[in-house]
Amino acid sequence: MTAFRIAPAVADAFPDTLIALVTATGLDGRGAWPATVTALDELERGLADGSWQPADETDPRIGSWHTAYRSFGTNPRRVRPSVDALGRRMAKRGTLPRINPAVDSYNAVSVRHGLPAGAFDLDHVLGDVEIRYADGSEEFTPLGEPGTVEHPRPGEIVYADASGVLTRHWNHRDAHRTRVTEDSTHVTFVLETLHATRDGGLLRTAAEELRGLLLPHTARTRVHYLTP
Repeated sequence: MTAFRIAPAVADAFPDTLIALVTATGLDGRGAWPATVTALDELERGLADGSWQPADETDPRIGSWHTAYRSFGTNPRRVRPSVDALGRRMAKRGTLPRINPAVDSYNAVSVRHGLPAGAFDLDHVLGDVEIRYADGSEEFTPLGEPGTVEHPRPGEIVYADASGVLTRHWNHRDAHRTRVTEDSTHVTFVLETLHATRDGGLLRTAAEELRGLLLPHTARTRVHYLTP
């Protein structure tokens, strides 16, 4: 069983971090996911009629990630936190991308609640996963670029397993190796906040909403919470 940990140095720097881990076993990523389609449609209608809009960098949920990125040397206006980039894309185009039902589900929950989200295909994770500072020796192959190898800068916060880096800039971009596809059957979905004192309730609501979208399409789901 894959364990997730926050390294002590990251825990010390971000002591109010709370991460929801929603694990789906026996996931069926094919076929119709009507509740996910409805969730996406509702967000897009709300944006179109002006009754809702994605959080942007003026919102403290996003602003806290900008501050965190700057603390480890990343310019968040050039390399944006995932939820910030997704919300900006939606605001510009009026729609969210359709990738596959599982990815579409966490994208919908992420942008609705203004919380970064991601996922890992556990069948392609090697060993345990740690959120830690990179040392500069690791390799990372970006999602959709299987022929590319990058080296995160020393001090950049990453998710990493025994084989390499799974995300860059904490949650900016996922790795190609552990991407979630329609054929993924054992997946951990991640939702994050740096301010549990303020947004812990929101995170738990988002985790249960995501779990609800997954439930009809899995044999089992479990929710765990990771803290420093």
